[in-house]
Amino acid sequence: MAPDHSSARRLLIVEDDDVLRRRLARAFRDRGFEVREADGAATAARESLSAPLDCALVDLRLQDASGLDVVRALVARHPAASVVVLTGYGSIATALEAVRLGARHYLTKPADADEILSAFAHERPGTATPPVAVPSLARVEWEYINRVLADCGGNVSRAARALGIHRRSLQRKLAKFPSAR
Repeated sequence: MAPDHSSARRLLIVEDDDVLRRRLARAFRDRGFEVREADGAATAARESLSAPLDCALVDLRLQDASGLDVVRALVARHPAASVVVLTGYGSIATALEAVRLGARHYLTKPADADEILSAFAHERPGTATPPVAVPSLARVEWEYINRVLADCGGNVSRAARALGIHRRSLQRKLAKFPSAR
């Protein structure tokens, strides 16, 4: 039996990775959501104007803009919508900025549909104090180094120059994977 879409929650998924976006869209349709997809900020703007939203899932790093700009626009157009930011490059600074702009929650990839669904249900920031898992300094450094390396297209020498450290020092740091805490 097909889900009843007359009372379905309306979800916009803004993700430039086509495979991930389609997989998430299918998972949420299976859970009874009416899903619209956007591959960037421009498409998200058009989709958000076409119909009301209950929820939005926004990737932080899009090809055509920052996901934070998309969050700002979605919250302005749909203040009651539950906006969740999803990123592969999490940082405390961007998490705080996303929440300040009106995002309900901030998740790092990989996250499955059930985790995202749970994030939509979280209280608005300031209404409850969820436990905060603060990453260790080593973890934050490792994530930053990996982000710079990704921005340099995986070129270790170029990333080392951008970070101002010796290439071999960078390779040693990359070989270590700090715990989440």
